[in-house]
Amino acid sequence: MAGALLDTLFSQSAVGLHVLDTELRVERVNALSEAVAPDRIVGLYFTDAYRLQDPEDAERLLRGVLESGVPAVNRVIRGQLRGAPGPNRSLMVTVHRLDAPSGRPLGLLAAVVDVNEREKARARADCLESVRREVGHSLDVAATCEGLVAALVPRFADFAMVEVVDEVLRGSDPPLSPLGRDVPLRRAALRGVGGDGLVGETRRLPDRTPFALAAADLRPRLVALGSDTPWLDADSGTARLVRATGAHSLIVVPLKLHGAVLGLVSLYRCRGSEPYDENDLALALTAASQVALSIENARRYEHDHVIASTVQRRLLPQHDGVRIAVETAHVMLSGRNSGCWFDTIGLSGARTALIVGNVEGHGLQTAITMGQLRTVIHALAGLDLEPDEVLARLNDTADRLAVERRSLPPGDSLHRQSLTASCLYAVYDPFSRTCTVARAGHPAPVAVAPDGRPIVLDVPEGPPLFSEDSAPFATATVELVEGSVLAFLTGSLLPPDRSVTGVQDALAYPDRGLQELCDAVIYSLPAEAHPDGAALLLARTGVVPPERVATWELAHDRTTPAIARTLVRDRLEGWNLDEETIEATELIVSELITNAVRYGTPPLHLRLLLDRTLTCEVHDTSPVAPHLRHARTVDEGGRGLFIVSQLATHWGTRYSTDGKALWTEQEIPPDDGS
Repeated sequence: MAGALLDTLFSQSAVGLHVLDTELRVERVNALSEAVAPDRIVGLYFTDAYRLQDPEDAERLLRGVLESGVPAVNRVIRGQLRGAPGPNRSLMVTVHRLDAPSGRPLGLLAAVVDVNEREKARARADCLESVRREVGHSLDVAATCEGLVAALVPRFADFAMVEVVDEVLRGSDPPLSPLGRDVPLRRAALRGVGGDGLVGETRRLPDRTPFALAAADLRPRLVALGSDTPWLDADSGTARLVRATGAHSLIVVPLKLHGAVLGLVSLYRCRGSEPYDENDLALALTAASQVALSIENARRYEHDHVIASTVQRRLLPQHDGVRIAVETAHVMLSGRNSGCWFDTIGLSGARTALIVGNVEGHGLQTAITMGQLRTVIHALAGLDLEPDEVLARLNDTADRLAVERRSLPPGDSLHRQSLTASCLYAVYDPFSRTCTVARAGHPAPVAVAPDGRPIVLDVPEGPPLFSEDSAPFATATVELVEGSVLAFLTGSLLPPDRSVTGVQDALAYPDRGLQELCDAVIYSLPAEAHPDGAALLLARTGVVPPERVATWELAHDRTTPAIARTLVRDRLEGWNLDEETIEATELIVSELITNAVRYGTPPLHLRLLLDRTLTCEVHDTSPVAPHLRHARTVDEGGRGLFIVSQLATHWGTRYSTDGKALWTEQEIPPDDGS
């Protein structure tokens, strides 16, 4: 019975049974393969009977069982019966020691089961789980593609490449299939040994190749590769790749969504790997569908980001305004945030408003909110208000915008999005060489003297815009030496501890050009310092050249208007201005001086300033300002400011602690002889 049982096991068992002696030679074996007869195995060492991927590890396993007597159960090794066709397969080995009645080891019984398909199925499941872990967590197309190739190589492919329609990377709508011959695809990710080319290269799909066919009918292709593959002649790039990697099997899967082509995934298996089969094709399709959905989400985000960034750029100053007493330069760094901005606004009296701000968030609505706040600041700047008053009124507008957002229907996505913003508003006066600053939740400016020495600016921090904090805003005024450099920046340019040392060090060479200093500040920052975008505005302080300004202290009596007209004509003729401008200025000054003598209080000052425009200012110590009236035909007075408003391009009243100044600006006609 024992002999019959043994014969039956060896003749009918579906498991490969091997009897090994103590030297690990095969003494008896059942029929394992139609291609290999049992007698060709008998007498060989077990590690010679099989073409093993790691023969040393297999031998250690067998000798361990022989020496200890402890069975090794269900150990998976990679190999193939020597002489059998095909690549290595997954084999599950169970080893028991055979002992004599005395306990002396006689050899081993090794049972070998081909579990290749089961292991492949498990590997496919693990690979798909890896794709789910790596893909779908980023709104960046390139990062999504990188996640896919990282999940597939080397678990499922020896070499993988993802190509995306070039316009899709820029957020444009994907083209419908069939993909046109002239549509470029950009290599977004690749991984594997032996592949050439760089990420970012583009190509157009050659006709009559699996790539062109998959992009045309949106169906995958499973292709065997070899030296005689005919379509490789039309695709030299793929032919080089096949030669370099030894690829013998290819899967091409289109990245598709709703009939549109997003790109292609190409998966290669090379020397020593099994060729792809239909089960592998199913996994590739599942992975590609998940990647296509993630790419589409990233594309939509990129599309919105492109629109928001475009709106942001259009809302920012399109050129640096040239000022008579201050030089400026700026840098805008792109990022997820589309709400940072800066501004330089020319004010009366050769003063300049320097503004930087930031609306938290990203997308079109953030850019729109930024544009609303910037427009309000421009309107408030024209009123000649102090910086703290500007921010207080700006905050009133922010509160109204917040109320409008909270009033949206609950189903509107904006209803649940809170608003947060910060702003810094500074005014530089070249005559007093002072800078007055107020800030709403924004980093304080950084200042450096002409000798590179840091200047301490202790600016009280007011509450951010849109906050519920009702604390008042405060100002700080600092006197600056001519040639000092001021840096106004958004918070993303500062380290987590908000230290400004790095910025001060970069600005410690104020003799350099401002744009060079801007770049130096950016170069000094870590690469990850501004993922949300950033704005940097630099200003170098100056004074008005003496030859461009004239100032007189005038008597407070009725003869002063006539004296002022004479002084103005003499000065403007010295500046070589045309007669029409001189006559208009005489009339403006006469009316302003008359008002100051009649309604103001001494002392009385007149100042002319020649820049791109001609500015006239009349200072007195009375806080009462005249108002523009529309006199009736029979009225004998009340037409002075109306005449001024008609002759001047701009006019207004600026208040200070020692009174007020009425000012006008006139455009200067171009010199025809220049």
